[in-house]
Amino acid sequence: MTQINKEMQIGELLMLNPDIAPILMRAGMHCLGCPASQMESLEDAAAVHGLDVDILVDQINDFLKGC
Repeated sequence: MTQINKEMQIGELLMLNPDIAPILMRAGMHCLGCPASQMESLEDAAAVHGLDVDILVDQINDFLKGC
């Protein structure tokens, strides 16, 4: 299983597993289809949206454990 980290780009996460998109959407990241967001790190995107990136990383990694 791949562990994600906050330095990974949004596009990389979605290529790894497209089912990560709903997690990001629930967190308030509604612009996943935007070309600029694909090149943004999870940490940068979390900062723009006022989110705690460590909590988001944990949520995604917990999800991936169940896949």
